[in-house]
Amino acid sequence: MSDSKLEIVVDDPDAPSDDSPSVVSKRGVEAITMLLLMALALVLGFDNWRTGISWSPDGPQAGYFPFYLAVILFLAAAYGLVVALRAGAGGSETFVTRDQLRRVSQVFAPTFAFCLLTQWLGLYVASFLLIAGFMRIIGKIAWWKSVLTGLVFSLIMFVTFQIAFDVIMPKGPLEALLGY
Repeated sequence: MSDSKLEIVVDDPDAPSDDSPSVVSKRGVEAITMLLLMALALVLGFDNWRTGISWSPDGPQAGYFPFYLAVILFLAAAYGLVVALRAGAGGSETFVTRDQLRRVSQVFAPTFAFCLLTQWLGLYVASFLLIAGFMRIIGKIAWWKSVLTGLVFSLIMFVTFQIAFDVIMPKGPLEALLGY
């Protein structure tokens, strides 16, 4: 059988430290989330009210059901906001520390940039930059391995989607230069 006292420990030198300062509390994130949901519900409710929320001779108008769903969403978010604001000492616990936010940002920022760059550089060039960048900066892998892996992966994607299956993918100036 297994011994419950045995434990596998993996050291991560870049792991967030336990004494990292808090960036935002759980209560703050919950309150902001509820306010955003309430704003979304107001926008949805107004748009569906404008479309029509009453009954016509042939049944409900287009905005009838979505309007009441928006009302339910608003009320649920308002309840969540009250609960979040009335939370006692438990609501002030840390949601994310500075070190944790730094690690999440290391992945989020390049991925967001990839989404933007895909519009101008195309999917294949943006994928090359994302893969090579992640491998080099976050993985600390040799630059030539990073570039080679990004290039091979992007070429395989290009051959698979563009040539073999003729799938329409976002293309940029490099593909136009190559005649695709």
